[in-house]
Amino acid sequence: MTQLTSEPSPTGVDIPEMPPNWRRYFSFSTDHKVIGIQYIVTAFFFFLLAGIFAMIMRGELITPEPDLVDRTVYNALFTMHGTIMLFGWTFPVLVGFANYLVPLMIGARDMAFPRLNAVAFWMIPVVGILFILSFLVPGGPAQAGWWSYPPVSVQNPSGQLLNGEFIWLLAVAISGVSSIMGAVNIVTTIVRMRCPGMGWFKTPAFVWTVLAAQIIQLFGLPALTAGAVMLLCDLSFGTTFFDPSQGGDPVLFQHFFWFYSHPAVYVMILPVFGIFSEVFPVYARKPLFGYKVVAVSSLIITGLSAVVWVHHMYASGTPDWMRMLFMLSTMLISVPTGIKVFAWVATIWDGKLRLDTPMLFALGGLINFVFAGITGIMLSSVPVDIHVNNTYFVVGHFHYVIYGAIVFGIFAAIYHWFPKMTGKMYYEGLGKLHFWLTFLGTTLNFFPMHPLGLMGMPRRVASYDPEFAFWNVIASIGGFILGMSTIPFLLNMFASWIAGKKAPDNPWRAIGLEWLVSSPPDVENFEELPIVVAEPYGYGKSEPLTENMG
Repeated sequence: MTQLTSEPSPTGVDIPEMPPNWRRYFSFSTDHKVIGIQYIVTAFFFFLLAGIFAMIMRGELITPEPDLVDRTVYNALFTMHGTIMLFGWTFPVLVGFANYLVPLMIGARDMAFPRLNAVAFWMIPVVGILFILSFLVPGGPAQAGWWSYPPVSVQNPSGQLLNGEFIWLLAVAISGVSSIMGAVNIVTTIVRMRCPGMGWFKTPAFVWTVLAAQIIQLFGLPALTAGAVMLLCDLSFGTTFFDPSQGGDPVLFQHFFWFYSHPAVYVMILPVFGIFSEVFPVYARKPLFGYKVVAVSSLIITGLSAVVWVHHMYASGTPDWMRMLFMLSTMLISVPTGIKVFAWVATIWDGKLRLDTPMLFALGGLINFVFAGITGIMLSSVPVDIHVNNTYFVVGHFHYVIYGAIVFGIFAAIYHWFPKMTGKMYYEGLGKLHFWLTFLGTTLNFFPMHPLGLMGMPRRVASYDPEFAFWNVIASIGGFILGMSTIPFLLNMFASWIAGKKAPDNPWRAIGLEWLVSSPPDVENFEELPIVVAEPYGYGKSEPLTENMG
């Protein structure tokens, strides 16, 4: 049985038929699917660049002496590594998945504002180019770390208006504007353009998490953008917002920065939670356990994320009452997060597991996230945090979240939706090789940072005491393995896209509107809008998700 509604394009924009070849991805397209892939591929280029920076750093740290690069170059490398990984890779690639999947998942033909969507994407290459060009200006790129704390960041040793820190701040501000534009578009699309019958509790879990993440962008990102503009004015135009020598307050910048930059972790991890919630039911052949609670917990995380930022500032002269308050709020946010972990484990439990590559990356990401959550609770405690402040323990925790959980989730999504995006099947053997190299490299690279931090090794140093050498050698070996792990991934993606086996519309026998359309989907997704008649994740249930699945 099929019941469809015939309606005009809800975007009000005539979307031209794009040529079926690679040239569409270099055009100013307004098709959300083209823009989604543009985001993903562009972001992966920056991922490779920032990864090269990381391997140079690990090459330096394999010996206690600074014998590979100059200390100034090392400072620039760790600043640009962190900056590009966040603003060039993690944020854009997740926005890319949101662009590609959300309209398909909610039964829409496109995003609410297609032209705004295109403009927001084309600002990302500008941001990346500015980061790279900062290596060519007098004094080289920014060297104050991706936090860019004053007073270090307001120093201008080159004496030039156009210096590396200026370009860095300009790029961050442009990135903020792009992300705000994207958030307006995504939130409007989800709220206003769900297809007939798709109430809030018939909306896929991934869409819930994207909505929660983009709400954080709308309310938190203006603080970071404003702080970056104020810091730029201090650096180049003589203002004194944060310069302590002129009566400014450098701790004020920390509040601007962390008010957004800790919730930014949830901007990144929430869509990955959604990816886990989509992948586990498919490869366990079971409904998502506790779907409604999992969905609502995303919004609870969004609310609590606004009251946790000061735990990054325990060592910044924070009053004791404020430390206690934010220690409690930080521990409290683990409750809705733990609900999700419990739901995923219950979904997997006693399921008919298929350990295909997407499932392996989702399982690996879940394991890494649980470990990161344990160390996160430790860091929320004031005594522990002050003890390990500015050490490699914090670096290890952060990378387990960003790489161990988020990047694993991104790879799970790439493999899971690769057939839908390209119409081709990837090579399973190369996918599994990629997973095991990535899991091994992640463990060897980031786990040793925890004992290093407990031993007292400070972060952001190019040289260190020989007592730290053993763990640094292991971490560097892990970093090189991570670098190698991208080789089978790139081979898989290029070979599969060019010459892979043709994919059926629904190779995983998944449930969701995106699997109802062709692979790859047509320009406007649905000739006629579907009508949703059942809740999602109904594996083992008798009713179909939509009336055109019968």
